[in-house]
Amino acid sequence: MSAVRQLRYDAVIAGYLGVDLAPGFPATRGKVALGELLRPGRLVEVRGLNLSLGGVVANTGLAMKRFGLRVALMGKVGCDALGDRALAILREHGADAGIGRSRRDGTAYGIVIAPAGTDRIFLEDPGCNAVFNAGDIDYRIVARSRLFHFGYPTLMRSMHAGGGAELLRMFARVKELGVTTSLDTTLPDPDGPAGRVDWRRVLAAALPFVDVFVPSIEELLAMLEPAEHARLVRRASGGDIVGIVPERTFRRLADRVLALGVKVLMIKSGHRGAYLRTGRVELPRLALPRMNWSHREEWVRPAPVERRRMRNACGAGDAAAAGFLAAMLSGETLERAGRLAMISGRDSLYGDDALKGLRDWSAMRRDLAAG
Repeated sequence: MSAVRQLRYDAVIAGYLGVDLAPGFPATRGKVALGELLRPGRLVEVRGLNLSLGGVVANTGLAMKRFGLRVALMGKVGCDALGDRALAILREHGADAGIGRSRRDGTAYGIVIAPAGTDRIFLEDPGCNAVFNAGDIDYRIVARSRLFHFGYPTLMRSMHAGGGAELLRMFARVKELGVTTSLDTTLPDPDGPAGRVDWRRVLAAALPFVDVFVPSIEELLAMLEPAEHARLVRRASGGDIVGIVPERTFRRLADRVLALGVKVLMIKSGHRGAYLRTGRVELPRLALPRMNWSHREEWVRPAPVERRRMRNACGAGDAAAAGFLAAMLSGETLERAGRLAMISGRDSLYGDDALKGLRDWSAMRRDLAAG
């Protein structure tokens, strides 16, 4: 039996965990500009309230479990009713063992405003995620896994304080264990604590210890080129900036990220799909076709979406990351990994939360085979 097969887990997914509360918007309402929908004084009728888990631990971790991988989760909830509910949901998936509880801070929650056909808005309280640090990781379990994926330091005060000292400490220790490392982010709130962080400094410290990086284009711009991000936000006049980011900007940002040591970069780009760039790809405990993955640039188109089936856009990026990482763990080619990421991101749109629309891995691969 190979050393990889003797490992207990395919992946450890750690970091941000919370509960999402999403009012239901009837599909009959149609697409409405958020500025109009949320106009002060207006009453907006909704239908039902969906309570689900949110954050990378639940969205990416449970998606990878659905894809048939052996996954361990590591996160933190409070000793409150929301924490009880979060643990009950994870217990249903057999995935609650690695979740700690905080007596000092409450469970994170997000109020998600996501009408059909419109990009979502989150009102987020990070709760006890703010005090999650490198010491909350069980490195004995990490050592028995092939991949360690972490998100979102942008919402976790202890992880980005002091120039990202805890983030660096965590990734450096995981790398010492010979495990492939991966990182995801969120868009920093410009008016919150994360908006005052020098993310160029944080990423410069942490990315030399990160093998796979899967941010969105807006997140990457806001962290590495905040002035350019602000310029594009003004130009978009309240709309989505993804469609107006030039291709040369993707390449410029990718150059900076790979120069810091990242081996595989997937920039998630909404309706534009994803942009993939790689350096020399030799990742521990992953049996990838090296010649296919190394020194590549690839644009991946989004999977076709049936608009009538769209239910929810929350967690689509996390689901895409799950599909991409699962493909890497399965030894797929770069092209197939990109397509599987787009399929899983698309499928997540069809459920009431990030998971309910997802199918198993064999169904996704049949989609891929059918073109």
